[in-house]
Amino acid sequence: MKILLVYPQYPDTFWSFKHALKFVSKKAAFPPLGLLTVAAMLPGEWEKKLVDMNVTRLTDEDTRWADYVFISAMVVQRDSVREVIGRCKRLDTRIVAGGPLFATGYEEFDGVDHFVLGEAEVTLPLFLEDLEKGCARHVYTSDTRPDISRTPIPLWSLINMKNYSSMNIQYSRGCPFDCEFCDIVLLNGHTPRTKGKEQLLAELGELYRRGWREGVFIVDDNFIGNRKKLKLEILPAIIEWQKGKRYPFALSTEASINLADDEELMRLMVDAGFCTVFIGIETPNEESLLECAKMQNRNRDLAASVKKIQNYGLEVQGGFIVGFDSDPLSIFKSQINFIQKSGIVTAMVGLLNAPPGTRLYQRLKKENRLVKTFTGNNTDCSLNFIPKMNYEALINGYKQILNTIYSPRQYYERLKTFLKEYKPRGDTASRLQFHHIKAFIKSLWFLGIREKGRRYYWRLFFSTLLKQPRKFPISISLSVYGYHFRKVVQKYINLPVQNSRSSR
Repeated sequence: MKILLVYPQYPDTFWSFKHALKFVSKKAAFPPLGLLTVAAMLPGEWEKKLVDMNVTRLTDEDTRWADYVFISAMVVQRDSVREVIGRCKRLDTRIVAGGPLFATGYEEFDGVDHFVLGEAEVTLPLFLEDLEKGCARHVYTSDTRPDISRTPIPLWSLINMKNYSSMNIQYSRGCPFDCEFCDIVLLNGHTPRTKGKEQLLAELGELYRRGWREGVFIVDDNFIGNRKKLKLEILPAIIEWQKGKRYPFALSTEASINLADDEELMRLMVDAGFCTVFIGIETPNEESLLECAKMQNRNRDLAASVKKIQNYGLEVQGGFIVGFDSDPLSIFKSQINFIQKSGIVTAMVGLLNAPPGTRLYQRLKKENRLVKTFTGNNTDCSLNFIPKMNYEALINGYKQILNTIYSPRQYYERLKTFLKEYKPRGDTASRLQFHHIKAFIKSLWFLGIREKGRRYYWRLFFSTLLKQPRKFPISISLSVYGYHFRKVVQKYINLPVQNSRSSR
């Protein structure tokens, strides 16, 4: 059997880091971990190729070669998925589809021969068994939560690692929280399921064996979902492994804000080589946090929690949302003030949307407020529901946030605030890597000469170089991120405001 695994293209968004990747001559931020893992689950004697459309073109020759094309995608990749399906049907190549995009809306995709939904560890073996018998069904689904300690190491041989700025692995699935707008619990459940230390070290070891020496993103829904196991087993094992290899990987992950409450856990994460953590802050408005059941964020000084985490040596990247029913008209100014005060340089601000199947989706459906399909991109100025706030006021307020926090003056001010609070520890945070050098050289031209905000770049450049030289590499990296964000914001700011009711 010949299998072509296809990862569709992402649009240009905050999350693509497209404009920043050019500084380090990379084509994509991360490889398609899901497809690489699925490839490892397929029979060893089958021929396999992978085309990541974010890295290379999908050709008719590739498609004709395959007996089956396997597609996995996120919701934001929907348009590219339709293009791939159309090409496969034109060339009469059969299609197997799975992943988050299809989990709650597979019915809208005509032309797919087989849907393998749910978690692949459960449904893929069923499909393969029926395929061998010649009686494969159209849809395979299951609510069973598999033991991921048996999940194989991804088939890294299918990609060229040089095309990516970071590798990724998974330690756990599931999140103990139940935010109204989040579909994680639908996809992966409430109870965190984890891998053991031997398995995790084997995955890190495979990346090391293949010559990787840069960032590794642990893509968990909430890395600290099982803090006891982390502190007693996982992090001590990673620390020992990293020390033995002289810290080849700078680690990053996603976690909840209650990380700030556990000083031992923060110390262990930094000792293990973690440098960055993405946290869903969402909003400084208590009523909106209550509305969306973001209980772990309530009744705390969010800015102080962020500061504490950054004091421990972890850069906090933050997710923010506007458009809650409880948001007052002052929310836009409040978000700007919080983001600037907190020193969260990479602040991903999006509009509230309701992914299908979430509790928010069900509530808005009952209230007859759903209006169109969720694009999967909460930063493209689109809503799939009728907001309580005046629609034009919401969109214009959102654009105001973007236009403010990513303007050169405010962005570099926030970067300086971060550098004051950030206290990197040990050799892992101070090591200069090759991609820093490449980004540095290009930043001199693009940020220091061509951009209108170049004076702010040079102020940061010299103040950091002279006063905080250990933090100079990260200051340049974050400056480059700002260039990407401004490019994306320019596109969104120019989008016309269209009343969501007209899309019903």
